[in-house]
Amino acid sequence: MPLVYSSGAQNARKVICMKKLSLLMLSLFLGSFLVAPASAATVGSANVSGIVSHVSDNNIKITDGTGKQLSFLIVPKFDKVFSADGKTTYQMRAIKAGQYVKVYYDQKFLGQRHADRILLLRQNNSIKRTE
Repeated sequence: MPLVYSSGAQNARKVICMKKLSLLMLSLFLGSFLVAPASAATVGSANVSGIVSHVSDNNIKITDGTGKQLSFLIVPKFDKVFSADGKTTYQMRAIKAGQYVKVYYDQKFLGQRHADRILLLRQNNSIKRTE
């Protein structure tokens, strides 16, 4: 008989321990949702300014001040194109080769650079279009 009581006490301890562990895991899981929106609000981990040398539906290629060409993936329905002050929004078709832009980007998805936001710089740094 003492084995039964001993076994029952051990089972009760295991159940209590599992409940505490479950509550800890649940609180960590729910806590991750509180932190996620704050980190999702950040735009890109890096930025670069340069002249647009190519733009298409799914990528944009710019040449920075050192002459290095950088290519960025653009998701379909990309709508994060703004004026330099961030107040005016533009459609992707407003970007043309020869314009001076600033691209905020990151490299999380398979190591490819992808644009998070593009600013059209038009005041002192723009190249005049001749049409």
